[in-house]
Amino acid sequence: MPELPEVETVRRGLEQRFVGRRIVGVEVGRERSVRRTSREEVIARLTGTTPVAARRRGKYLIVDLDSGDEMMIHLRMSGQVLIDAPANPRPPHTHVVLTLAGRPSEELRFVDPRTFGEVVVYDPASASDVVPELSRLGPDPVTEGLDLAQLRAALASTARAVKAALLDQSLVAGIGNIYGDEILHRARVHPKRPARKVSRDQARRLHVSIHEVLNEAIAKGGSTLDDAQYVDLMGEAGSYQENHLVYGRAGQRCLSCGRGFVLSGTIGGRTSSWCGVCQR
Repeated sequence: MPELPEVETVRRGLEQRFVGRRIVGVEVGRERSVRRTSREEVIARLTGTTPVAARRRGKYLIVDLDSGDEMMIHLRMSGQVLIDAPANPRPPHTHVVLTLAGRPSEELRFVDPRTFGEVVVYDPASASDVVPELSRLGPDPVTEGLDLAQLRAALASTARAVKAALLDQSLVAGIGNIYGDEILHRARVHPKRPARKVSRDQARRLHVSIHEVLNEAIAKGGSTLDDAQYVDLMGEAGSYQENHLVYGRAGQRCLSCGRGFVLSGTIGGRTSSWCGVCQR
């Protein structure tokens, strides 16, 4: 699933290539992609509007429209947002297409092979009913900032493993399995350590690591794994996967200490990786 750095990369693409361009046509193929409302409502609310801003909260993209409505895009497991010329073939599983005014005209395409992702258009006054999960998100480390006191309070609130706590979007928004592993490794914290038993010094290291890892990943356009499901708005892969120290490296020697090996186990229902020496 695309995580904060990947979604932020897409947001920046939307800001550059989508914001300010009037939507002159809307097509909805698979209605499951607009399941919170309907095909007809999405078409009606988007046609003729102009995006005025592209924001992000955690893993959610939010586009402000000049009509006063908002469009939320959630990529979930396999979603992509691409921009391309109408003459170029649409990828398989293209479920929502927005035709943009301009010369040349272009299409914004929502592609989602697994159809877990979605596009929602709504009146912000109804956000608590239509997209209630947005109000339940914890602080976003990049857009809102996450201070040390907030992090320590979040960790102290649960006896779950610290890796599971980092993946809880109500505690910290945007961190997923990839960056949870990388953040904990850089902070030298074992992922199975109960969150409320993370020491003051460990919390400080985690706080630094969260911001460093996420911002470094954003600078490299996020991580594109072997399945190549994540790409940016122009279809380009990210490169932060070349900097992964533990994620996806189970059984290999640790790149940080050179002595330990990367171990793997299930934490909170997710496969996690860590160094047996660096993260005692």
